Amino acid sequence: MNPFHIAFPVDDIQEARKFYGDIMGCSEGRSAASWVDFNLYGHQIVAHYKPTTPNPNSLHHNSVDGQDVPVPHFGVVLTMNDWQILCDRRKNAKVQFKIEPCIRFEGEVGEQATMFFLDPFGYALEFKAFRDRSYLFK
Repeated sequence: MNPFHIAFPVDDIQEARKFYGDIMGCSEGRSAASWVDFNLYGHQIVAHYKPTTPNPNSLHHNSVDGQDVPVPHFGVVLTMNDWQILCDRRKNAKVQFKIEPCIRFEGEVGEQATMFFLDPFGYALEFKAFRDRSYLFK
């Protein structure tokens, strides 16, 4: 699999380091005063400093299996074991879930464990795991 790269604006680089480094457990890569790379399960995410604007983008929601899923969002498909480890880390850090950890599409093709939470900058993150990884694109 090829790793993806995503860059996103933040208004506090140190807060990004705390959240993605300390809470999420991402190792830090290269950085400068205005940006920092993180390793998110083998994918490169980059927090770039951008001052807060008066009209920040607000989240939109779409209904998925009876839940209001925040859009936009990004995340990683994990193994069930890694998903549970991250879920436990989130609970221990007492960071609020936007959508509590649950099983979506239970008993159907595409059954998956999922959880949503926001980073300190308002970005919605989804982490999921499939009992059968072959269902990822089915």
